[in-house]
Amino acid sequence: MAELLDYLKRAVEDSASDLFIVAGGPVCEKLDKKLIPIGTDRVMPKDAEELVTQLYAKAGRPRDVFLQDGDDDFSFSVAGLARFRVNTYRQRGSMAAVVRVVAFGIPDWQALHIPPQVMELASLTHGMVLVTGTAGSGKSTTQACVIDRINQTRSGHIITLEDPIEYLHRNAKSIVSQREISIDTQDYLAALRACLRQAPDVILLGEMRDHETIRTAMTAAETGHLLIATLHTNGAVNTVDRIVDSFPSAQQEQVRSQLSMVLRTVVSQQLLPDKDGGMVPAYEIMQMNNAIRSLIRDNKTHQIDNAIAAGGAEGMISMDQSILALYKAGEITMETALEYSDNPEQLRRRLG
Repeated sequence: MAELLDYLKRAVEDSASDLFIVAGGPVCEKLDKKLIPIGTDRVMPKDAEELVTQLYAKAGRPRDVFLQDGDDDFSFSVAGLARFRVNTYRQRGSMAAVVRVVAFGIPDWQALHIPPQVMELASLTHGMVLVTGTAGSGKSTTQACVIDRINQTRSGHIITLEDPIEYLHRNAKSIVSQREISIDTQDYLAALRACLRQAPDVILLGEMRDHETIRTAMTAAETGHLLIATLHTNGAVNTVDRIVDSFPSAQQEQVRSQLSMVLRTVVSQQLLPDKDGGMVPAYEIMQMNNAIRSLIRDNKTHQIDNAIAAGGAEGMISMDQSILALYKAGEITMETALEYSDNPEQLRRRLG
């Protein structure tokens, strides 16, 4: 069985997204959503425990939380190699871990095919911006690129609240304070409330998990801060509905009104397999205008998709429009386009 560092180096060299240490099979890396074994050695429970112990040693972190709760999140860096985000857990009585590889430095947004209108969010000075999508869709990377643009172009105090910290931002024109949940602060809600007393200009909120955190976030965005947050939802309609539905029914009308005024943009993204065996992102972008404000306020969110599709002149794009553009550019197959489409039948007609 190889040492932990050997596996980490291999994952970085192969540009893998994740490393899997689970007893019963070999250590595997994920390349373009496919699991590739590293070597043929089966990981036995004692091997898994040794590798997990090495992860904690690299991070300089006690195993108390893991041993008590059965799972744990943390991150660490290896000089000259990369940064790693770790989730450790127990399965069938043995220790296991999934290690996300995060390269040093902020990626080039153009190389990642992030649309210019997403990067232009860095010019906003107040309001709420939501970056949404399923786990592994690239939300954290998109946010990191926007935060980096702000850091490079204007003076201010940027506070990030993350669980755990992925990309490291060095102070440029701005001061960047990065706080890791459970290490630097108790939880998202406590961190967000404290952050409002730390003179922030921009707040990055890793996740909005409950209505109290959402309410505090909306208040922060109302009071002159730019707040960029994450939700694990697909599309602007589901995002708005998720926010409103997280509140008791008696408060939902007020929340719809408040959200319609404070929300600026919803970016929803997913990764699609391209023709070269890699991945390419597709984006839905909803920019707030008077029509969409009214739809949110009047609880007619089912009509938002039509407003997005018709809002190209205002920098909007629907998911199917983005997928169609990828197909026309020759980056994805027709089968992929239809599989990931929100409305496959309609897209099939547009494809001819």
